[in-house]
Amino acid sequence: MEQAKEISLTQQLRRYSGKEQDIAEAVLRQVLPKLHQVAVSALRREHNMPDFSPTELINEAWLRSLHKGNWKVNNRNHFYAIAALAMRRVLIDLARRRNAAIHGSGAVVFSLTENDNYPAPTVSSPGNIVKIGILMEKLDEADPQVARVVDMHYFTGFSIQEITEFTGLTERQVRSRWKKGQNWLKDRL
Repeated sequence: MEQAKEISLTQQLRRYSGKEQDIAEAVLRQVLPKLHQVAVSALRREHNMPDFSPTELINEAWLRSLHKGNWKVNNRNHFYAIAALAMRRVLIDLARRRNAAIHGSGAVVFSLTENDNYPAPTVSSPGNIVKIGILMEKLDEADPQVARVVDMHYFTGFSIQEITEFTGLTERQVRSRWKKGQNWLKDRL
């Protein structure tokens, strides 16, 4: 455990993703505060899940996929993007279950407009979350780079500048992909 404290978080994440399970506890302690911020942000966007806490979302995402490791981590921001994607999948699965129980349907209410460099989404029902999840999967098939920017900006809450630092793209390229993703999703909603 002492050795884990001496190496950077990125190095620890890489070791953990390489299946070194002995470092899991140290990694989790370090990433938990930021994971909590990501979870709060994700839940704020999903207005219909007030009974699902950030801690529950983190636990579910961790249990379903993050604890397994076996992902390639470039740096800590990349890990948080992976975690945000795992959280989005948890929310989509939860929405699918709720939607199946309710059998509700209706128009998708979803905004991809920005305010203060962050999107201001509105998702009004479990059915809408499922539709958005399906659309994001299709966008990922159609253009993975655009889907990645949308995931990072919309779902994770990374700023355009943070995305440029993480991806190595220019600000213009990130903004272009973000706009393309907005248009792609709006056209299908």
